[in-house]
Parts: sequence; C-alpha cells; structure tokens
Amino acid sequence: MRISLRRRLATAATAFGLTTLGVLGAGAAPAQAAAADCPVGYFCAWKTENATGTMFKTNKSLATLGTWNNTFASQINRTSKIACLYDLTNYELGTYWSLDPNEDPRDGYDIVVDPHTSSVKLVGTERECSGEAYPTWYADTSPTTAGFGDLNGDRKADVLVRDRVGRLWYLPGGFTGKLVGAGGWNSMNAIVRHGDFSRDGHEDVIAREASTGKLWLYPGTGTGSLGARKLVGAGGWNAMSRIAAVGDLSRDGRVDLLAVEKSTGKLWLYPGTASGTLGARKLIGSGGWSSMNALTGPGDMNSDGRVDLIAREASTGKLWLYPGTASGTLGARKLIGSGGWNVMGTFLSVGDFTGDGRPDLATIANDPRLEPEHQGELRTYRGLGTGALAAHDLTDGSWWGLNGAF
Repeated sequence: MRISLRRRLATAATAFGLTTLGVLGAGAAPAQAAAADCPVGYFCAWKTENATGTMFKTNKSLATLGTWNNTFASQINRTSKIACLYDLTNYELGTYWSLDPNEDPRDGYDIVVDPHTSSVKLVGTERECSGEAYPTWYADTSPTTAGFGDLNGDRKADVLVRDRVGRLWYLPGGFTGKLVGAGGWNSMNAIVRHGDFSRDGHEDVIAREASTGKLWLYPGTGTGSLGARKLVGAGGWNAMSRIAAVGDLSRDGRVDLLAVEKSTGKLWLYPGTASGTLGARKLIGSGGWSSMNALTGPGDMNSDGRVDLIAREASTGKLWLYPGTASGTLGARKLIGSGGWNVMGTFLSVGDFTGDGRPDLATIANDPRLEPEHQGELRTYRGLGTGALAAHDLTDGSWWGLNGAF
C-alpha cells in the first residue's frame, strides 16, 4: 500500500525560523543549509526533523539500512530516480511511500511523521515501487494469423507500452514483459503499428519525432524487438494532428498510413510501397476530421474482407466505425459507441486477443474525471464480426502511470 506522508518544509518558513512543527531552537541551522549538504545524485536522510546532524546518503538501492533502520525523521531525494521507501527490509510490500526525483533543497525537505523506513529502492517509475514497470497483458491464441498485432509470430496479440521515463516494453500476451527500448522514446509524439511496412514478414513500428517532425520506421525482428530505424518521412509530419496505421486500406497488398492535417481537418491516405516507404498521399476525407480526437485501425471489424477505421468524436464522446471500401476509401460511418468514450485515454487495436478469430478493441481509462480507483483500468471489447462491439470486460487496473500503449 502506498501512503502519502509528505510534509515538505517550505523555504519561506525556514527563512523566518519556523517549521510546520513550531519554532526552531536557538542556534539551529536553517533547514536549507543542512539539506543542501546532500550531494546531487544522492538520497539523504537525518535522524532529526530539521535535517541536521549526521547524514545518511546513498546513490543505490539498499535492501536494509543497518543501524539506520527505522530512524529517518527527515529526508530529501536528489537522485534522478523515484525513491521508494519501505517499512520492511528487502523492499517487501507492506506500507511504502515514494519521493519524486531531483528535489531542490531550496524548496525544503520531507519530514517523516512516523519513522519506519527499513529499505530504499531507486527506480525509474513509481510503478516499480510495488511491481514491474509494465502492466499485465494476456491474449488468447487466435485460430488464424491476423496479419497485424503479433510481433513474435505466435498468433497472440502483443502490446507495446512506453513508461514515463521513455523506455519501451514489449508484452507478448502471457503476463510477462521485456524491455525493447532502453530510453529516448519520449522524444516521439506519435507511435503507431499495424502490420508489415518493410515487407519482411514481421510487424513494424512507425514513430514521429517531436523535435523534427520526421517519421521513422522501426522494423520488427519477429522476436518482439525492433531493428535499426529507417527514415520514411523527412519532415513536416508535425503538421498532422493524428496518425493511424490501418493496414491495407488501398487494397494493393501493402499496409498504409492515415493522417489528419491540423490546418484543414483533411484525412490523407499514405500508401505503403514495395520498398517499405510511403507513396504519394491521396485525399480520402475532405474535411471535418479535426472533430475526431482519436483514430485507430482495428482491422476488418465487419467481416467484409476490408480494413476499417474507428474514430472518437471529441464533442460527444461517440465512437464511429468507418468501413473500408473496394475502392480504397472509407464508406458511410456507423455508430458503435453512443457516448462516454472520452474517458478513454488510449485505444489499442492489436487484433484478436479473445481467441475467436475476430479483431477486438481495448482501451485504457485514465481521464482526470474518473474516480481514482478507475484510473488505469484496461477495458476490453470483443469484436462481434458485424462492426459492433460487445459490452466491455474489465481486465485489470494495472495500466496506470504509463506514457502510452501501442
């Protein structure tokens, strides 16, 4: 259980010789001066509530604190990591709480109301205080090869998740996870996947670089990992508000990309090519697409042999299915969700994960309007093969604290 016991002593209070617990004794050192003795890159603690006296410090995780067990009365975290503080040794879960990274001693320090820290773990994300950096994901084996959603060829729908420090994790559908990107993925402001762009038989990832507007292809290796990236868009992609990988909409045997232009609301099709790049774009939506704040390519939802598009309407929270046509465009839309979909921060279209051969949809609920107990819920919707979705199943609530799922 995580508890919030933070009582930070503000700089303004110490300047007047005051603490949240009263007036400092005569001759006592200002709190900032003692806290500033903690070197950058270290977690530090003291046995006194005013951060004075002998200082404990560490720049690595410690399963036990030895003679310092249960003595921390004040502390500061000047590392670049989350500091997880446990009541028990060996990081055993009971009661724990966490400190944000890079705390500034000029802002004060943290007072411990009830000193019981016996182990300290420094981690990249708060999720790792109580478990893995990635959530749990399970997928049933599909009876057929879907052509998308499967990064390792085992006929199970796989998921990629990005954590808050920019690492990329691969979830193969059996409750496990594997690191496939050690860092730097926070530099991407759009990540999509749906099939084999590079035409080597493995599903790939496409990502847009925020600082340059470049579009990069990360080829799949067939093992869940990604190969060396290749530039497929030299720039200008920041002009697009939404990017979606949908599969072979143009019906030429190559997977395509859709993008909504910010300035016009137009929807453009970028066809895949034989060389694994993108061809000249084609207009398939003359305007109005800026009213949609989420796009996802679920595959063939209505069983007509053509890939479709799902879009969420921002003003109403409605969910619409746009069926693919024989001419490589989109047909008349069909309502498949009557409202309430705006609480979903992420839409996951990774094929068939219920094992019935039909593509499904998953969402992550992470809207601030939701009650805390519903934040980070994964909700799965079984595709019925008619374009409609079954009522959602609540899979679990472990999808909190992420920076995207793909």
